[in-house]
Amino acid sequence: MKLSVPRLEVPHLEIPKLGLASFRQRLIVRSVFVLLIAATLALAVVLLQEEKARSYKSYSEGFRKTQAEVLAQLRHPAGQLALLNPDVRSTDSTPQDLKLRPLLLPYGALDFDDLSKAQQAVELSGCSTRFPDGSAICIGIGNNPYSGGFIYLVGSLATGPLVGRERGRLELDGVHRARVTLGMRGETLQWIAPFESQSEPGAIAIKGRLTGFAATPGDPALSLQQDTKPVRDFRGWLWQAGGCVDGAGTPPECVRTAFFSVRLPVEAFREALFQKGRPVWPPPDLDRIRLRMEIIEPGADKPVFDSNASGPVMPLSLDQLAQSLLPGERISIRALASPNAPAITLKGGQGPAEPSSPWLSLLIQQLPVQQVTAPVSSRDVITTAAGNYEVQLTGDVRGIEQGLSVVATRVSWFVGGMLGAIALAWLVIEVGLIRRIAVLTKRAAAVSYNVNDPQVEQRLGSLDVSDLRGSDELGILAGGLADLLQRVKDDVQREHIRAQQERDMWNAVGHEIMSPLQSLMAIHPLPSDASHRYVQRMQQAVRVLYGTASPSEALQAADLTVGSIDLNAFLKTVADNAHFAGISHVSFAAWDAPVNVRADEFSLEDVVTHILRNANRFRPAGTPITLKLSATDSTASVEIHNQGPAIDPAQLGQIFEYGVSEPSGSPQDKEHRGQGLFVAKTYMAKMGGTVSAGNVEGGVCFTLTLQRLA
Repeated sequence: MKLSVPRLEVPHLEIPKLGLASFRQRLIVRSVFVLLIAATLALAVVLLQEEKARSYKSYSEGFRKTQAEVLAQLRHPAGQLALLNPDVRSTDSTPQDLKLRPLLLPYGALDFDDLSKAQQAVELSGCSTRFPDGSAICIGIGNNPYSGGFIYLVGSLATGPLVGRERGRLELDGVHRARVTLGMRGETLQWIAPFESQSEPGAIAIKGRLTGFAATPGDPALSLQQDTKPVRDFRGWLWQAGGCVDGAGTPPECVRTAFFSVRLPVEAFREALFQKGRPVWPPPDLDRIRLRMEIIEPGADKPVFDSNASGPVMPLSLDQLAQSLLPGERISIRALASPNAPAITLKGGQGPAEPSSPWLSLLIQQLPVQQVTAPVSSRDVITTAAGNYEVQLTGDVRGIEQGLSVVATRVSWFVGGMLGAIALAWLVIEVGLIRRIAVLTKRAAAVSYNVNDPQVEQRLGSLDVSDLRGSDELGILAGGLADLLQRVKDDVQREHIRAQQERDMWNAVGHEIMSPLQSLMAIHPLPSDASHRYVQRMQQAVRVLYGTASPSEALQAADLTVGSIDLNAFLKTVADNAHFAGISHVSFAAWDAPVNVRADEFSLEDVVTHILRNANRFRPAGTPITLKLSATDSTASVEIHNQGPAIDPAQLGQIFEYGVSEPSGSPQDKEHRGQGLFVAKTYMAKMGGTVSAGNVEGGVCFTLTLQRLA
């Protein structure tokens, strides 16, 4: 589908030979862009090389800092706690309702009777498991089996004023009490420890003992038997500070922080001390021992503190040391006392997850810089109370190249954007300016050369631009303008525009008159004759098109007489008389009742006829053209279907534009100016309707939609 536009034939002109000076401006512009591209690439490579050199230089310093940081953490009590308990984050429990396990502390024992010393030891070692409500608990055993084989429970919680048990009182429901459950080696032990205050009545800061009694696991009873004896080696303390937790209440009624410290006797640990041979410490099944600590308030159904609470934050583990490592670095920790035991290996992160360009990685590897030895390694020994550990830190500078490759890949988009901007600017100038200058330079030189011939009339000197003459491109263009501007402006352009307008006008008039004239050959003078209406159509087309500036303006400015038309009878008449217009085999599927629409009869007949002629051009010979009417409460639609080739989907929205004509391959295509469908669209819009086209199976279907009248 194309719109044909007449071309102005330019006679051949003799082109003179131009010197090197006429290319000077183009050479300068192109050289500047080449230098800009080269400078951008060189700057990117130099910066990448400098960044690689700085990275290699700083890596050795960073490696030493990482080594010092890791060793400092491991020599700290918190780090030794992680060394002694590499599986601290294990969450399995035996039985299932016990979650926390005791940790091997970096101390021989805890001074649980002294609040300050117990808190200091717990905070220094970082063994506490913390909960979202601010409570915490440290469950641990000493690193020396001869300290008694106890389990220590030290922690804090927020509770109301402590209520102690009076001596001899058997009912425990009205006092604060602790319940400790221990699961190990297939059995479960439980102790209930009521609080016994040792402070004066009315004191704000409260201190007292937790006296332990053996209890039956799962027994909900909150009372003691008359003959129940306290467990001798169960020792515990409970303190409560004087200040309120929220800072707004008044002691002692407000909620305050309480601290507990319990030493739990474990007979299995103590019995191991008296067996033959040196006792194995820590116990081999330490990671399978589970405990639960609960603090219950007076009259409460649920404990105010429960070590089984959700959301615990576990103590420091060896896995957290990996956060100090760079990609490619690795820590290997081995107990010297157990050379056959597998070493604990920690690796640094994998580095940025962003992809890197293979050719950038290769470029970074080839950049010449002063490298350090790869891999880098250090070996140290950490001494703990439970034995010595060998710590080996290994690094690899190849991780630097990987990181640089990722960064370079990300930055390469900016460099590529700069190069793209330079290339785009070059392309715009090359296509939009230099190419045009080159073409115009040749044509201007040729025109100037031929116009200055002595036999040509000297009529082009009215515009004086002789002061701009020169040997470069602009000078040649100025000379060409001085010689040709008047003739091109007065003769060529004006004649071309006028001829084009006249040609469009007469072609449009001929197109509109051609269809009625073909029907006029079979007309009879009587008004009752079916061909009489074609004469009226011819008169309307002549009135519309003559005396206008252009066909499109004439059609858009035409006035239509819109009234009520029975579309059912109208389409039947058009289909019956279509053979008078040279369109045969037109059938109409009538509606079962009159369909009155808002339309102009002659204009609507022009619309249908134009579409029928278009369908006749493209249908295979002898195939029918069908008209189908359908209606709703507000609209009526006419479908005009013909068999034949489909319309290019890219052209469906353009076939109704003025001057667009799709070739059918027949010799008569030169008679079609792309005006018929434009007329149909314009008339339908003036009648308040629409026209559209679409490809259907085996052909094309045009749809006319009009407003229905009641």
